[in-house]
Amino acid sequence: MTIRILLLSFYYPPDLAAFRVEAMVEALLAHPGDEVQIDLLTTHPNRYATSCTVDSDAQQRPGLCITRIALPKHPRNFRDQAWGFVAYAQGVRKAIKGKEYDLILASSSRLMTAALAASIASARKTPLYLDIRDIFVDVLPDLFPGVIGKCLARLFYVVERLTINQASRINLVSPGFLSYFVERYPHKTFSTFTNGIDALFCQPALPQDTPCAPADRLKIVYAGNIGAGQGLEKIIPQLAERLADRARFYVIGHGGTLQKLRDELQSRQITNVELIAPTPRAQLITHYDQADVLFLHLNTFKAFLKVIPSKLFEYAATGKPILAGLEGYSKHFATTHIANASVFAPADVESAIAALARLKLEPTDRSAFVRDYARTTIHQRMAMDILGTR
Repeated sequence: MTIRILLLSFYYPPDLAAFRVEAMVEALLAHPGDEVQIDLLTTHPNRYATSCTVDSDAQQRPGLCITRIALPKHPRNFRDQAWGFVAYAQGVRKAIKGKEYDLILASSSRLMTAALAASIASARKTPLYLDIRDIFVDVLPDLFPGVIGKCLARLFYVVERLTINQASRINLVSPGFLSYFVERYPHKTFSTFTNGIDALFCQPALPQDTPCAPADRLKIVYAGNIGAGQGLEKIIPQLAERLADRARFYVIGHGGTLQKLRDELQSRQITNVELIAPTPRAQLITHYDQADVLFLHLNTFKAFLKVIPSKLFEYAATGKPILAGLEGYSKHFATTHIANASVFAPADVESAIAALARLKLEPTDRSAFVRDYARTTIHQRMAMDILGTR
């Protein structure tokens, strides 16, 4: 028997930050038992303006058909993102016309991909599995302070309620989300398959008996998105200024607030911060290998009290010291599960300097963490949960 699955994900590799969905696909295709046929509807790489298009035919394989939908232009702001999603939704509806599915699956951070999947599932009376990666309603008041944010939150709460109520099963990427969703949707059952560590990073970057001995100044590396969610402009320039004689910062990535960060560095005449364009993941290992400390920071948004940054898993696998600006559940997760991870209050320079002083500048054996949070293991269990939705 063949199980026909429609999978919606706005991003998919080679777009960065889409590797969770790729692991989900691999786990479903490798699952023993019934044969699986996945129609994956995604976009051409568009996460960053520097992204290049990819030949979707090169990624086709037995059991997987990828359709990439063109967007009007690179989404530079919220309005562009909205228009881009409209184009994606239109492309999805056109692509599925005349096709039948046994299950609809969606992985969604900003809610709308999940809402699109819910509308299709409702119209077709098809089981729906949602993988929720963020609480969009919670984020809006921080992104749009004042009346606008409150009005948008009320509007999208209606969308969220319709979407969640349509789902047959729901996975939350962070256990920190449970309090929000259980309170509002007590009749639903939620699983919590988190992000994890890809096989690429499952081997420590350094032998565990090799000391991290900085020859001159500490090399502190950040790799990831540079957006409102990270708030790097609130901490990197100030911290780099205070550590001018002790550390150099290497910030690898791109995003909506990169220019803010660049402007702040220039206004303070900071010379010990290097901005590096997004780097293929295989090459990130070299940067991690050369780092003395890996840096992570979440903005001071209320919504971020519930998340676990996916980058934490990748960083932890390297065995390197981790300096992280976190609060809420992510702080609890890091301090409880990741040895030699020193946490400070986001956007607080004094707290960051104190946290850096607490770090041991040496490799740390985190093999137990790597074993427990290997992405293949997590998604094997998640695949069973997804296929049990029918």
